[in-house]
Amino acid sequence: MHCLIVATGNPGKVQEMSAYLAETPWELKLKPASLEIEETGSTFLENAALKASQVAAATGEWAIADDSGLQVNALGGAPGLYSARYGKSDAERIARLLREMEGQTDRRAQFVCAVAIARPNGSIAFQTEGICPGEIATSPAGAGGFGYDPIFYVPEYSMTYAEMPPDLKHRISHRGLAFAALLPELERLADER
Repeated sequence: MHCLIVATGNPGKVQEMSAYLAETPWELKLKPASLEIEETGSTFLENAALKASQVAAATGEWAIADDSGLQVNALGGAPGLYSARYGKSDAERIARLLREMEGQTDRRAQFVCAVAIARPNGSIAFQTEGICPGEIATSPAGAGGFGYDPIFYVPEYSMTYAEMPPDLKHRISHRGLAFAALLPELERLADER
């Protein structure tokens, strides 16, 4: 097994990524708690690359990072990079977004997930982005998932992320698509070590 440091302080994120990478020769570990990375990029890809690069350089290990969020057309791409900071809780973030969408006829939106892997010297070895198009529902539906999942409606499946069985969301979500693109590269990068 090869060690891959996850550029996050959230153990849940490590667990989530581990599910995507279970069949690879990589073992995921949480970054040191003392290592703080400021997200100063202007895109999801820039932030993912910044986090992966800085954690790799600081630890001397391979590192992986992701950055994701919701972009709503009628709101000029908001909440975007500020998706996690759009309120103090998931309920507040959803309520704010629904308030801002009142009266909007264009409800198109997309979830974006960028993933980057950095070599121990901090250079970026691979980066990719997964995008799942959808719409903002007029009210929450479903009990699964987290964050904006109850109001992110995917017309192709006639349900919100929160209504989807976990295996379907895992396959079609922005994160699922990004990790699907990443998996073949992880095999190649394991040989580069």
